Amino acid sequence: MKRILIVGCGDIALRVAPLLRGRYRLLGLARNPERFPELRRAGITPLQADLDHPPSLARITGVAHTVLHFAPPPNSGTNDPRTRNLLAALSRGTLPETIVYISTSGVYGDCGGDWVAETRPLHAQTPRAQRRVDAEKQIRAWAKRCGVQAVILRVPGIYDAEERLPLQRLQQRTPGIMAAEDSHTNHIHADDLARVVAAALRHGKPNRVYHTSDDSRLKMTDYFDCVADALNLPHVPRVSRWQAQQILPNGLLSFMNESRRLSNQRMKRELKVLLRYPTVADALQTLRDRAAERHLQPG
Repeated sequence: MKRILIVGCGDIALRVAPLLRGRYRLLGLARNPERFPELRRAGITPLQADLDHPPSLARITGVAHTVLHFAPPPNSGTNDPRTRNLLAALSRGTLPETIVYISTSGVYGDCGGDWVAETRPLHAQTPRAQRRVDAEKQIRAWAKRCGVQAVILRVPGIYDAEERLPLQRLQQRTPGIMAAEDSHTNHIHADDLARVVAAALRHGKPNRVYHTSDDSRLKMTDYFDCVADALNLPHVPRVSRWQAQQILPNGLLSFMNESRRLSNQRMKRELKVLLRYPTVADALQTLRDRAAERHLQPG
């Protein structure tokens, strides 16, 4: 049975595990032993190591045929030393056949609302996105040099109709941008992202980039309104972009200042993915249906 090493055993890893276990032996890099019981319940054998401490990575050398790299870069700087440390460790033993990396659509920067294909030049405008560009470049150069198949998934906003929704922003009534000035956004349900990862193992082409995005066509505040309607919450107020720049924190503005629409045709065509939640509206309808079922249950 082939072995898969998962680097970054967070929420997406736990969603991917049920799709792969039984066909693969799953190993998971984790630095905190407190996570070990949770990983074992998911069918993942934990390996204690830390991407920020290179000597600890000796135990992952040559252990897996495939690497799923979900670990984020550090929170500062414009480079990703964690990916550099990971690739150095993988290089010391038998090389994996495939590496799949979850990146971000933020590597494109602001595209003025244009449709964006995977061939568009990168123009990261925040340190957060620049770190992802650095990780992508490292992985693609290493894979080409070593003869490893690399698949890069550029992922937009990840959500889940039960847990990963902008509830705090809705409850705090944080303003959004008026429709005429608002930014186009892109989304993917966490379960669909996990399914795309599994599909990339079967169908991904060498050194290939895929947009992992659904079919939603929403501007940012329209997305907040959809979630508010599903949860019976009031819409957030809308302000001009100039007003938003005066009252909102820079971290939030960095997201609001980037507008693009991702083409997902390559993902559908090459990875043969059929999305479970083609749009945010489909997932939110599922949330409404579950709430209605709970309301109708006796007792």
